[in-house]
Amino acid sequence: MDNRALIRAFRLMAQLLELHDENPFKVRAYEGAAAAVDRLDFPLADLAPAEFTTTGGLGKSAAQAAQALLTTGTFPELARLQEATPPGVVEMLDIKGIGPKKIRALWRELGLESVDALREAAEQNRISGLKGFGAKTQDAILAALEFTAQSRGKVLINQGQALGRQLVELLQNGLRTEQVAVAGEVRRGLPVVETVRVVVGTNQPWQAHEILGGIEGLAADELTSGPFAWRGTATQSGVKIDVQLSKPEDFAGCLFLQTGSEAHLTAPLPAKAPAPTLRRLVKSTRFFTEQAIYETAGLQYVEPEMREGQGEIEEAAAGKLPTLLTDADLRGSLHNHSTYSDGAHSLRQMAEFLRDNGYQYLGICDHSRAAHYAGGLSIERVREQHREIEQLNKALGPFRIFKGIESDILADGSLDYPDEVLAEFDFVVASVHSGLKMDQERATERLLRAIQNPYCTMLGHPTGRLLLRREGYPIDYEAVIDACAEHGVAIEINANPWRLDIDWHWVRRCLEKGVRMSINPDAHHTDGYADMRYGVLQGRKGGLTAAMTLNALPLDELAEYFRQRREKAVKFGSPAPARKPVDYGPLFG
Repeated sequence: MDNRALIRAFRLMAQLLELHDENPFKVRAYEGAAAAVDRLDFPLADLAPAEFTTTGGLGKSAAQAAQALLTTGTFPELARLQEATPPGVVEMLDIKGIGPKKIRALWRELGLESVDALREAAEQNRISGLKGFGAKTQDAILAALEFTAQSRGKVLINQGQALGRQLVELLQNGLRTEQVAVAGEVRRGLPVVETVRVVVGTNQPWQAHEILGGIEGLAADELTSGPFAWRGTATQSGVKIDVQLSKPEDFAGCLFLQTGSEAHLTAPLPAKAPAPTLRRLVKSTRFFTEQAIYETAGLQYVEPEMREGQGEIEEAAAGKLPTLLTDADLRGSLHNHSTYSDGAHSLRQMAEFLRDNGYQYLGICDHSRAAHYAGGLSIERVREQHREIEQLNKALGPFRIFKGIESDILADGSLDYPDEVLAEFDFVVASVHSGLKMDQERATERLLRAIQNPYCTMLGHPTGRLLLRREGYPIDYEAVIDACAEHGVAIEINANPWRLDIDWHWVRRCLEKGVRMSINPDAHHTDGYADMRYGVLQGRKGGLTAAMTLNALPLDELAEYFRQRREKAVKFGSPAPARKPVDYGPLFG
């Protein structure tokens, strides 16, 4: 059992304790245990049980529970609560927006013991009359259930990639061929994947069927499968699996057809092309490389991420496709957290990890004081951190840590901290973390006011979305992007696979308006830096180049960029407060 499984078990334990109205101190203890394991930079299982309380940071009861989890997969108290809770009620704990206390009321007072029963009760207006609920809560439950239903059978890009890699490895080893590749949504780098598609070049399709049929965790769909296609689902996530089996000599063509979107494959080709569409071209001619397909069509090579039918065919025909950003172009990582707020690693650990992996700088952006739930920094802690950064920069040079902050965008659109404190940072990432239940007008106005603040260097995760968990608040993208262009504010592509925010569809608009992008992992752990690759994928889908990527700048150029922006901000100061504060609803969304 790895750390993530331990964290899930401790969080479930805390939820079940709260659901059964047990000791609130025990609830907080298990929440603390989950947080303690989350902060570890090594597997808890690597420690001796006696070290769980010292090195591992667990309390005595949590340490005993961890030992049992690592040995048996559960522990007595968790097993007792699971036995006392209908499985459907446990499933209800995963619904965003309703916590264990509300679920207890729904279960005990209305007798609801499944998600289906909950939906039916909400549709019949039986929840709104329950004490502590009301019509708004009932509507929120229905919306959450609908979102959960829409998310079923889908996985994030990192999960899709991992599943794709496993299938490729199993098929390569089993068939003893290198002609196995991931295609479709995963190869194009879509943020959410509904089908993991793999292409195999083989003269033994029946053997591929045998291999796939023997993989634990896959369920075949006999009705849609055939001699040259294996189709089914991954049982744990419900995501669809589609494996296309071609002759070895047709592998390149099959991979091409299974990669591009329908819009890409059917877009009209230039008049001089030997076929009207790429699909018709590949169907009529055998190709041994994808490069040869585009060359024959009279097009520049289109990278897989861009094969979405978003105008890339016209650009390729005109020779105007950009040279896309690559992982190797990134010189550093901006928007990261340390133990000063809610990160798992110290400043030195975060910096040394980047330095040792060939990067030139780290932008540390711990949470501002309004985010007290995430250990937001008081003004005194800000200055303490800045003193440590100055010491580390002397010790680690020429590597540099930039003094950043993830400043909350407050309800009225102002930035957390007064001007004199904001002026002490090298750069400021402005993000919304509270009051997420906004309509488009309110959300847009809140962002616009933050963007107008001269201390705002970059807009963080603009919609606050968590893919497959919650929808983001609606914004007027064009107005926000245009404001960033006017005020010289960069926009992050938050590379955490749960966010990937700003969405790739809007990258083109940013580039057209001259808005720089920043590939930000929002790392709370040294492992989080690896997420930058997902941000790069999203940037590439929108045509992002190194020249328009803030953290592709060399250290000296980025330092000068920050210096000039800060000097200008100090000169002009923040805008005056809004005359009438806007009510953005509940503080925490």
